[in-house]
Amino acid sequence: MELAVIGSGAKLSVSDSVFDREFSKDLVHQVVVAFRNAGRAGTKAQLTRSEVTGTTKKFKKQKGGGARHGDYRAPIFIGGGVTFAAKPRSFEQKVNRKMYRGALCAILSELNRQGRLSVVEQFEVAEAKTKGLVGKLKEMGLSERPLIVTENGSDALYLAARNIPYVQVRDVQGLDPVALVGAEHVIMTAEAVKKVEEWLA
Repeated sequence: MELAVIGSGAKLSVSDSVFDREFSKDLVHQVVVAFRNAGRAGTKAQLTRSEVTGTTKKFKKQKGGGARHGDYRAPIFIGGGVTFAAKPRSFEQKVNRKMYRGALCAILSELNRQGRLSVVEQFEVAEAKTKGLVGKLKEMGLSERPLIVTENGSDALYLAARNIPYVQVRDVQGLDPVALVGAEHVIMTAEAVKKVEEWLA
């Protein structure tokens, strides 16, 4: 299939397996969840009743009115242990390389089908100024959540986008399913398209 390059009128020939793949909602969901889970710290820790500091002395007599209790470290008391205390753990899920690449292809294909993927010859800003990038995006008619993908992101472009909410700049190596799914519109340079195709085909 071919993708139109904005501004030059040329057509870019791309692989059907990458940009015209059938969308699999289940696969994309699984990969996105796994990717986000891998970013979780998993460092939450609480104390069980055996780990809480304090006496184990029975604080009232067994008989003589009131409920029967042991020590104050029981979970029903303030300052006591937590019944099912959280412990540090890894949330990482195994995702095969083939599945990960398949999900990226499915997302790119769906973006293309919905007309949310644009290809440009180059995407550069003259200097690291937010104003310049805002003007450029307005020219292209892109206001909500754009993702700019370049072959090798320039420092000026990163700095210009840094202070604009919901605008992301990525190079091909930094591309991930969460960024693609969260973007309203994806702008890719022709070189980036070729690199992505090389990586995923």
